Amino acid sequence: MEVNCEGCAGCCIDWRAVAPDPSDHERRGPREPLDDVHNLVPLTRDDARAFLDAGLADALTPRLWRDESGVEVDGVPVSAVDGRPAFFLGLRKPPKPVAPFEADPTWLPTCVFLDPTTLQCRIHDADTYPEECADYPGHNLALEEETECERVEAAFGGDRLLDDEPPEDLRGFLLGPQALGQKVFVFPDPDRLDGVVARAESGDLTADDRALFVAAAVAAAPGTTTVDRDRFESALATAREADSWAGRATADWTDRAGEAGTPAPDPSLAERVEGDRGAPETPGWDG
Repeated sequence: MEVNCEGCAGCCIDWRAVAPDPSDHERRGPREPLDDVHNLVPLTRDDARAFLDAGLADALTPRLWRDESGVEVDGVPVSAVDGRPAFFLGLRKPPKPVAPFEADPTWLPTCVFLDPTTLQCRIHDADTYPEECADYPGHNLALEEETECERVEAAFGGDRLLDDEPPEDLRGFLLGPQALGQKVFVFPDPDRLDGVVARAESGDLTADDRALFVAAAVAAAPGTTTVDRDRFESALATAREADSWAGRATADWTDRAGEAGTPAPDPSLAERVEGDRGAPETPGWDG
């Protein structure tokens, strides 16, 4: 598996607003996400623990799904397992000024860890680098599904997927029951989500809302719906204290941003918004 990522980062950006044709490839199937985020990275339990320990819980966000056969919270039917809301935990996607695919700088939802200037991941070599990101696009190739690399090629030309042979070792490749408690989590107490699901549906989750889901993922037991209550409360306290460069930069980007797809300032603005707050540097593409 070999990919050409320079000037792309298509898998890290919601680039629908600059696409020549509309796409709903992530909204097919019986369950519709409550959020409008595309290219969400589903984190494993180990990923969640690593982010929590690194003080980066404020960079994470949940995904719930509308599901008429699920459980109702705030008047919204959401997917559930054993009567408890099911969710993914992913990376936040604040609007950033980016210029992928040789486009002009544009406000687009972009991974919290992507450097807008180089279009490289700020945590690529860190212990917190998610398994899903490390494996991508291996899962798609193994399932014979279209990759984001191929979608970018179709929309903008060029060669992105240079080798379509999936790697033998896909660490985060969790499907069916084996994903429970490892990538698909349950929230232990639906009553504690009063107001939270409504805010998830409207896109207005608070920091405390997101911390609840981080705690539930960290406290999950692999292969079960069990959530360790003591570990949940401990993780929740830690998640609520998170005040990372990523979380603060996300708030700043959100305040500055125009509508998705509108002209944006030069991506070098990230030097002040992210760099001055302590964001790790990226190496660039020289050599």
